[in-house]
Amino acid sequence: WFVEGREMKLGSGMSLICIFSLYISRFAERLAQLEEAEGAFDYFTLSYRSFGIQRRSDNGLVLREWAPGAEAVFLTGDFNSWEKQSHPFTQKEYGKWELYLSPKVDKSPAIKHLTKLKLVVLTKTGEYLFRISPWAKYVTKTLDAITYDWTHWDPPQPYQVSVYTPPRPSSLRIYEAHVGISSPEEKIASYRNFTRDVLPRIKDLGYNCVQLMAIMEHAYYASFGYQVTNFFAASSRFGTPDDLKHLVDTAHSMGITVLLDMVHSHASSNTEDGLNYFDGTDSCFFHGGSRGNHSLWGSRLFNYSSWEVVRFLLSNLRWWMEEYHFDGFRFDAVTSMLYHHHGIGTSFSGNYSEYFGIHVDEDALVYLMLANHILHKLYPQCITVAEDVSGMPGLCRSIEEGGLGFDYRLTMAVPDKWIQVLKEVRDEDWDLKNIVQTLTNRRRGEASITYAESHDQALVGDKSLAFWLMDKEMYTNMSALTAMTPVIDRGIQLHKLIRLLTHSLGGEGYLNFMGNEFGHPEWLDFPRKGNNESYHYARRQFNLVDIEHLRYRQLYAFDRDMNLTEDKYGWLAAGQAAVTTLNQADKVIVFERSNLLFIFNFHPCNSYIDYRVAVEHAGKYKIKLNSDELQYGGHGRLVQDTEFFTEPMPFNGRAQSFLVKSIASFNHCIVKRFVNYTLFSLTDLCV
Repeated sequence: WFVEGREMKLGSGMSLICIFSLYISRFAERLAQLEEAEGAFDYFTLSYRSFGIQRRSDNGLVLREWAPGAEAVFLTGDFNSWEKQSHPFTQKEYGKWELYLSPKVDKSPAIKHLTKLKLVVLTKTGEYLFRISPWAKYVTKTLDAITYDWTHWDPPQPYQVSVYTPPRPSSLRIYEAHVGISSPEEKIASYRNFTRDVLPRIKDLGYNCVQLMAIMEHAYYASFGYQVTNFFAASSRFGTPDDLKHLVDTAHSMGITVLLDMVHSHASSNTEDGLNYFDGTDSCFFHGGSRGNHSLWGSRLFNYSSWEVVRFLLSNLRWWMEEYHFDGFRFDAVTSMLYHHHGIGTSFSGNYSEYFGIHVDEDALVYLMLANHILHKLYPQCITVAEDVSGMPGLCRSIEEGGLGFDYRLTMAVPDKWIQVLKEVRDEDWDLKNIVQTLTNRRRGEASITYAESHDQALVGDKSLAFWLMDKEMYTNMSALTAMTPVIDRGIQLHKLIRLLTHSLGGEGYLNFMGNEFGHPEWLDFPRKGNNESYHYARRQFNLVDIEHLRYRQLYAFDRDMNLTEDKYGWLAAGQAAVTTLNQADKVIVFERSNLLFIFNFHPCNSYIDYRVAVEHAGKYKIKLNSDELQYGGHGRLVQDTEFFTEPMPFNGRAQSFLVKSIASFNHCIVKRFVNYTLFSLTDLCV
């Protein structure tokens, strides 16, 4: 890991070793300061138990807020008939404010469950501002309201979360999902709808992890959850906090790990129901001035050097782990956090000077190190994934090595490559070397999650792979009762090959966005003024899979069996593949991974007879997964029970090889090797 760093010098003459050592030093210094001032990072990161509203054992309520720019702070709401100044907070040191409310005469809390509340902040200029507590655990909005209300969440009988969590998967197969669009109906679906209808599908498909988007409350539905207003509140448009806890519990009972899409890179610019200008200043949680504004997103940027901001964000991570029992996080927009330029107008070629220098936001970098350190120390099975387009070195190396401590990074170049190929290149001109290079070009020793497409490609203005491949014919020609048109035939075959090649060659984990596994038609568009607030495209039409004569079932079946085959043989947990054949003219790719042999034919026309392939191990091979099977929308050109026997004939750097009787066009197959002496002593699988 450090060998390259010893030799690589940056423009300043400083080596990478020195920079990584500097990062370690800054992280250690920050952690030591935190522990010295707060007692321990465990206490510091559980601040959601002391800020906001806390109910004591005697039902007295203690309220604590941080508003350093405020002149005074008050509490108002249903409980005091919205009297603005009747319940003032007491000012404490370091910008903190506290209020104590005694129990009622009947010993019940002064503020009951589901009471509407607001903070009233008096600014230095004499203005009264109505605000929601940054620590609010539940916010709601009535149909005719513009902004959200702080709704006190303190149920008399709290939901009892199950203590069971599934073991951390060695091969991570992620189903990226959005609760609100998870129904075929034109509506906002609920947590309970997702639990009842979608989780069983995820389980059946062989995914062992679900990544939930848009859970942290966001006032603007069409933001896809990336303009967060209330960081501790589960979105109420989908149901109650208890409904979400039930969803996570149910997923765990199915053996499904649950990740949360975590947005700590920026926040909504909303004021009345967000963090912006919380205390009347532009620099409470964020950088002041232009540095605190994202020029493209119109959102606010956190000040990661602030002690109280770090308290807020780290406690936010602990809250979702402790209260809802999530198993980890996918950190959004890490590139924007890492650099002062936020990746705007910047291309990354791989030159180290692009990753190290004064343009790096070291406060944000140290925050991410702290986040990963605390999560992995307190929750050893926790999974953290970074969405970074820059390719920052060390992102997924341990903090002890000077890395940032993430477990995985997303291979964001892969879906872009597939879209570029489908848009710009004829089938017969595909550059397989370039495609394989894109799939295998990842930093050694840093695990990657790869994907052929995610939610980004499904959004309006772009197209999913299925829509690029089959376009308008998906509306009229997907019936299995009639012969496939050339467009549908090509689309179905390439859809399978692209996904399996990405799955098997591209990383140490795999991700799929909900519905794309069966070639979901059309695009994704949330209700907004531009589409007359329509929900027509803000849904996933799972009902298409349930119609027996539609070919969506065939794509679904292939995706399921692809995942189940990986689950059995674990190529994602194995080392990087060794490509033994990359024949541009034949359009054939052959590679070995995890003692498996993968054979792909991307030629649009040519099938091959007696095609020699190289293998590491001698033995008898059988087909285990074949994309040309009829059940997957193939043509049944291969005999499924064919046996292949190796010969001691060196080929393409391997001592053994054998002839594949037939490789059909636009096809791949999976075969399994048996040693000669017993059916049960299996040593490898071939694809």
